[in-house]
Order: sequence, then C-alpha cells, then structure tokens
Amino acid sequence: MSPLERFSKWVQLKIYQFEVTYSVYMLTPMEKFFVYSLLFLLTSLTSIAIFLYLPHHVAFLINRAWFYAHGDSQFDAAQSLLQGVAVAEKAGTTAAVQATTAVESLADAAATVVREL
Repeated sequence: MSPLERFSKWVQLKIYQFEVTYSVYMLTPMEKFFVYSLLFLLTSLTSIAIFLYLPHHVAFLINRAWFYAHGDSQFDAAQSLLQGVAVAEKAGTTAAVQATTAVESLADAAATVVREL
C-alpha cells in the first residue's frame, strides 16, 4: 500500500469517525452541506483570528506583564531620581555627587534593559 493510499484511508477514517461521533451520517445531503459549511466557516474564521490577532495580543500581554512586574518606565524612575539629586545639589549635600553617579549608572542600566527588549 502506497503512502498516498494510506493517507487517503486515514482521511476517510477520520471523516467516518466525525460523522458517527456527531451524528452527521443521519442527515440528508443538504443538511450535511450546511453542517460542513458551518464547520468550515467557524474553522476558517478561528484560524484567521489566530494568525492575525494572536501575535498582537500576546505582545500586549507581555508588555502588560512587564509593566506589572517592573512598574512604569525605568526612564521615568531615573528622571525622578535625577530631579531629586538636583535638589540635593542645590542644598549643598556631599552625598549628591555619589547619588549623581548612581543615578547615571541606573539610567545606563535602564537604557540597556530597554534595548535588549
């Protein structure tokens, strides 16, 4: 038996199993046409939805999970720290220099993380 014949028999078996399982074998040819048309319509619309909308939806979910895990943008956090350091420098504290270097390294790390994503 050739592979084509085996595949043909397998398809016939699956069609038979479907018809027996869902009682399609009892329907008239016109009713079968409607059932198979409905099945084709639902399958094709589902596959189109999966191929068109699922990648965007998965990307949205990943971005939302990133937001929930890490909060708002790292750049906003670095910017607020820089503003705090600027206020501390105006006050004349000596820790402001150390804070400035820490904030700059934080901003570099945030930029690296965003580039990697």
